[in-house]
Parts: sequence; structure tokens; C-alpha cells
Amino acid sequence: MQILDGYRNTHSDLRQMVDDLRALLTEEHLRISSNARTAYEQLCDLGEQVGRHLPEEDHNVFPALLMHEDPKVKSIAWGFISGEVPIRKTFEDYHRRWLKNCDFNFGGEFMDETGKMFAMVAQRLEREKRVLLPKMVEISILREACQSFVSGAVKVHCGRSVPKAH
Repeated sequence: MQILDGYRNTHSDLRQMVDDLRALLTEEHLRISSNARTAYEQLCDLGEQVGRHLPEEDHNVFPALLMHEDPKVKSIAWGFISGEVPIRKTFEDYHRRWLKNCDFNFGGEFMDETGKMFAMVAQRLEREKRVLLPKMVEISILREACQSFVSGAVKVHCGRSVPKAH
């Protein structure tokens, strides 16, 4: 079972990256080559993060949802796998077209497509937060992280005492 905080942190990081890039990707900012380079590097970082997030869901989230006895849970999983917009292919095409050659070409067509990509990623994250995450918690695919601390010779974790290793 995965820990809910890790899933939420990944979503928060991705949303923050999109928000930061939206602020940076303006004509005014991109006229300065160091800003263009920073924007490009942050776009590549976003691409890597999304590129890790989607396969992690494919491996760690969707199989358990698809095997769940509740048909509604299976339906939610298939809805994300097939997607309202094929996010994986769209993002791969975007990455291949705009980020592969390091040319820092931030013209109008790039800006339009980037805006659409950001909207798609943000919409997916919001939909996961609103639909997928609550369902995964409800059916115990994710769990809340418990606070751990050391007190004397006993480590207390999730309300149970466990002897501390020496």
C-alpha cells in the first residue's frame, strides 16, 4: 500500500512546476536568453516528472484498481487509463517536438501548444485529486502516513509500540 502523502506531494510538485512555468513563459521573460534557458530546463524537468508519474500510476495504482471487486472502481481506473485526453501520447509528442533539440524556440505556436499542455496536465491532476485519490483512500490502496518518533527505547509508529533495533 502506498502512502497518501507521497502521492499528494507528487501532485503538489507537478502543479507547482506548471504554475511556475506559466509565470515564466511570457514574451517579456523569454526575450532574455538566461530566462529562456531556465524555462527550457524547467520544461524538461516537468517532462521527466510527468514521464515518471504516469508509469508509476500504471504500475502501482491502476492494477489494484482494476482488480477491485467494485465495478465503479474499475470504471474509474479505465477512465484514467484511457483518459479524457490521451495525456501520455500528447505529452510524448509535445516533448519530441519542442524539447528534444534544445533550440529554445519559444514562438507563438510553441506558446499555444505549451498552454494547452499545461491545461491538460493541470486538468488531469485536478481530476486525480477529485476522483482517483479519494477512491484510492476509500478502498485502502493508499493510506495516511503515520507520525513516527523515537521515545526512549521504543519507537512508536501508527499507534503501536515496536522495540527499537539496537
